[in-house]
Amino acid sequence: MRIIALTEETQAELKNNMLKRSPSSYGQYEQTVADIVTDIRENGDEALFGYTEKFDHCKLTAETVKVTEAEIQEAYDSLDADFIETMKKSAENIRKFHSLQLRQSFFNTKEDGSILGQRITPLEIAGVYVPGGKAAYPSSVLMNVVPAKVAGVSKIIMTTPPGKDGKINPGTAVAAKIAGVDEIYKVGGAQAIAAMAFGTESIPKVDKITGPGNIFVALAKKAVFGYVSIDSVAGPSEILVLADETANPRYVAADLLSQAEHDELASAILITDSQELAEKVSAEVDRFTAKLERKEIIEKSLENYGYILVAKDMDEAVDAANLIASEHMEILTKDPFATMTKVKNAGAIFLGEYSSEPLGDYFAGPNHILPTNGTARFFSPLGVDDFIKKSSVICYSREALGRDKDDIIRFANKEGLTAHANSIAVRFDESL
Repeated sequence: MRIIALTEETQAELKNNMLKRSPSSYGQYEQTVADIVTDIRENGDEALFGYTEKFDHCKLTAETVKVTEAEIQEAYDSLDADFIETMKKSAENIRKFHSLQLRQSFFNTKEDGSILGQRITPLEIAGVYVPGGKAAYPSSVLMNVVPAKVAGVSKIIMTTPPGKDGKINPGTAVAAKIAGVDEIYKVGGAQAIAAMAFGTESIPKVDKITGPGNIFVALAKKAVFGYVSIDSVAGPSEILVLADETANPRYVAADLLSQAEHDELASAILITDSQELAEKVSAEVDRFTAKLERKEIIEKSLENYGYILVAKDMDEAVDAANLIASEHMEILTKDPFATMTKVKNAGAIFLGEYSSEPLGDYFAGPNHILPTNGTARFFSPLGVDDFIKKSSVICYSREALGRDKDDIIRFANKEGLTAHANSIAVRFDESL
């Protein structure tokens, strides 16, 4: 891996390079996606099945688009029993963690008879998108669906592309059953996002769409936002490791590569105040890469978006990490908890040498659907709050309104909204 001194210039160059990975940088595909979305919106199943045949080489009908219980059982029979048990354990860890995020409606009653509060209700129907083929990740099914179930969503549907044989990935099917998906549909790509956003004859319209996907899926989610809610327009995966001289270089190298293997746009960055550690990590990266199955992807990822930045001290290192605002951040320092207190921007923070990033991907419980491309400065991990909505509750007695009426009328008149003012005044025989 390249080793670079951390300066304002190199930091700015890195930031600009990272932004090239954003889905917003792929405008050449937006018209194609817009055309697909419009076609699905106007022509429903006919367009949906046409795109499925074109892109996935699979003929579907209204009778075959939905995954049957028999197909789910076939998926169960094809998987190793130990793996199914592992998925169940992971789902339970995710459920327990997200249950801690639940919050209750509240009401505050005053002596004058006024009641102010907030009512929390779950979304009625959520849609989850899951990639297919080599990019099928059952872990993402669990991470999307379990928080929605904890929130109390009434119905959860899932779309995922079929193979040429008309079947979906068995791991995806079993994970969906474990997590509690109500209906699974064999459609993928931008057309699946549009189908969930607007509804077709076969697929119901949802209130929110979550889940990862390729650039066409990301741009489709961006295009339908406003008609439905979405989790985010996610970019490629990324990891940033903050480490000092006490870190184990083999651990650091292994963790950087755990993200670099995702795809050629993945980013892996080490920021350290130790030149010696930087050199040792670089050597370990080369040694591991030579032995790993996804060597070609890793090499391309590191060539484009892999960096080892050497800072003059840890304060400078942390400042740079906060500017980058990485999806995953590992802290491998002498006192990782003390270092964490200085971190402001990160999707998920992993503390200590036995808390490597894959722990969060698969098993610990916190969500692995995280903000990317610097959006950790203002976005949060997927969670229960993504599947609820809040309604303000206001109830005033005549006494309470009488106390405040003059202020309200004054405010309304100052803004030139006399009908607003009249709505208050009429209750006290002071109307126009």
